[in-house]
Amino acid sequence: MEYKLLAENAGKVLTYKYLLRQVWGSALESDMASLRVFMVSLRKKLAKGGGRQYLQTHVGIGYRLG
Repeated sequence: MEYKLLAENAGKVLTYKYLLRQVWGSALESDMASLRVFMVSLRKKLAKGGGRQYLQTHVGIGYRLG
């Protein structure tokens, strides 16, 4: 689900709040740690495909699949 959400918006920076709402249904600050852990897991999955850094972090804003 997380990859599909990012892939549909490839090249766009998705804010933390947007991702939290789409994946967990809320944008609580307490969910940020879960989002970070989720993204680390997704990065590891994507890295297996060739080692390229596909998922970019935009500090203070969100993430972008590029």
